[in-house]
Amino acid sequence: MVAYGIYFGASHSVQQIAADAARTAIAGLNQTERRALVTDFITHDVSGYAFVDPKKLTVDAKDSAVDGSQFVVSVSYDARNLPIWSLFRTLPLPGTTIQRQSTIRVGGI
Repeated sequence: MVAYGIYFGASHSVQQIAADAARTAIAGLNQTERRALVTDFITHDVSGYAFVDPKKLTVDAKDSAVDGSQFVVSVSYDARNLPIWSLFRTLPLPGTTIQRQSTIRVGGI
């Protein structure tokens, strides 16, 4: 149960990182500034999230291809080193990559 709890904790942290990075990006005036804000956030603030090693994060931040008034932050986390994989080899397990995203509306009104 503890191993699953750690996995769920890491999954929640990855979602929170995506949401916090998206909120940080709202201050950017264009896609370039928003990406820079996301990169700065990931570089300086992610180490405080539970069960997440910042070196194993991959982040993509860009304007939505579907709706230009939205900015999307996608985060992938390589979770292969979490204890769940070594403890439960015979049980069905979630994927070793945790992927989450968060979307914000940009452009004022």
